[in-house]
Amino acid sequence: MISTAFAQELGPPVADLSMFGLFLQADIVVKIVMAGLLFTSIWCWAIVFEKYFGFARAKRAANQFEKAFWSGQSLEELYQTYNRKRPGPMAALFVAAMREWKRSAEMGVRASQAGVQLRVQKAMDVAMTREMDRLERRLLFLATVGSTAPFVGLFGTVWGIMNSFSAIAVSKNTNLTVVAPGIAEALFATALGLLAAIPAVIFYNKLSTDLGRLASRFESFGDEFVAIMSRQLDERA
Repeated sequence: MISTAFAQELGPPVADLSMFGLFLQADIVVKIVMAGLLFTSIWCWAIVFEKYFGFARAKRAANQFEKAFWSGQSLEELYQTYNRKRPGPMAALFVAAMREWKRSAEMGVRASQAGVQLRVQKAMDVAMTREMDRLERRLLFLATVGSTAPFVGLFGTVWGIMNSFSAIAVSKNTNLTVVAPGIAEALFATALGLLAAIPAVIFYNKLSTDLGRLASRFESFGDEFVAIMSRQLDERA
């Protein structure tokens, strides 16, 4: 009797409101939502770092190739240099164009200048599409997370609040110490949704801008190379 009275006087036990405690106390559905959002956030950061370093490598490779391209070295020597190793995105456009140009010459194709230019331009377009697809890979995942993660977190919040109200109805106790843990774990799901969505949106916009700049740079090089090739064809005619 004394212990019961003493426990009633102290009130209900204090719930663990730490992040780990809120996760452990949450409903199984809310736990799944929290775990999924946490994994999604980690995966988004992995994509961000992978793309950041990948774009940096592509920019360095483009700078090195442009320096070699405009150094006065012959196109044949440049082709032999970059054809023996895995080229960067911009060098890959050059190698694809030179390979098509040499293939036409080796097969003895006597096509018009416009026909040769068209085949070279097509080869560069295919190479550019392949390189841009490789650079853009998994970037759409950031956009998907940025648009859906808040709603997934909101679903966990709504589910957790529904459970809190159900517990209130069963216990017939509206004491804040009874209500607070359930509402806290529900709001924690929303916080995890925002934690995944906000960086995903920010870095998707930045990486998309960087990708657009790389694409414009590759297109400019392609136009310059086609112009150089056209002048050489005029000289041989």
